[in-house]
Amino acid sequence: MSEPISSILFICLGNICRSPLAEGVFRNEAQKRGVADQLTIDSAGTGGWHIGNPPDQRSIETAANHDINISHQVCRRLTSRDFNTFDLILGMDNSNIINATSANRANGPAQLLLFTQFAGMRDDLEIADPYYSGVEGFETAYQLIKQASRSTLDRLFAD
Repeated sequence: MSEPISSILFICLGNICRSPLAEGVFRNEAQKRGVADQLTIDSAGTGGWHIGNPPDQRSIETAANHDINISHQVCRRLTSRDFNTFDLILGMDNSNIINATSANRANGPAQLLLFTQFAGMRDDLEIADPYYSGVEGFETAYQLIKQASRSTLDRLFAD
């Protein structure tokens, strides 16, 4: 990494399940390490169906089960401006990356990558959308997000 990364945007399809969970988990992990004040952390969706709404109740409950409060978050849509505002935009799955690429009309400099790929996990590992999978899908997403968050922080703050 040539330039230090100080701002990260997590994206998924609607900004109600995975990306708000990633925002909350990543912020929590950064706080535990004492580096949260060095980062701007946010989330957005590639679609605009849920703008202004809170995250899905199952995401809120899954986070709360791990002592993380995401109930205050408000869903928003990814904009072309985000590619100039954030250093790093991390998608939960490949369709998020494809959708975000087309949203980058201003050709902003942000790096756009799969979250698990940036975290050094498998290049093809996606965090599946838990919306139709029930509570267990949200817990599976949480566990992958937690692992990717820790690995990403290791990468960003390696000495």
